[in-house]
Amino acid sequence: MVEQTNSALYNKYPSFARAEHVGGKVIAEYVWIDGSGITLRSKCKTLETKVSSLADIPEWNYDGSSTYQATAENSEVILRPVAYFPDPFRGGDNIMVMCETFKWENSDC
Repeated sequence: MVEQTNSALYNKYPSFARAEHVGGKVIAEYVWIDGSGITLRSKCKTLETKVSSLADIPEWNYDGSSTYQATAENSEVILRPVAYFPDPFRGGDNIMVMCETFKWENSDC
């Protein structure tokens, strides 16, 4: 097997596969540390416009029972953006969003 340089591997795929161009929209990759305290987790969200400040990035949520952060009875965990950076993998206006996590407190439970 012949080793390829990073740029050769990157250029092997067309730009639409690299998600650089998504019709003026932005892919925000939300990143957080799970309940193990070691493992990074992430999920991506498509935003309608380019981000110019932290206020442009909405909070989001996920099921924390699979990440050691919540029980199945109350598994909602909130992702709160605290910083963002240009996405070095996707390029363009896409971003990586570093997040804090908070358990959802539902008064109806």
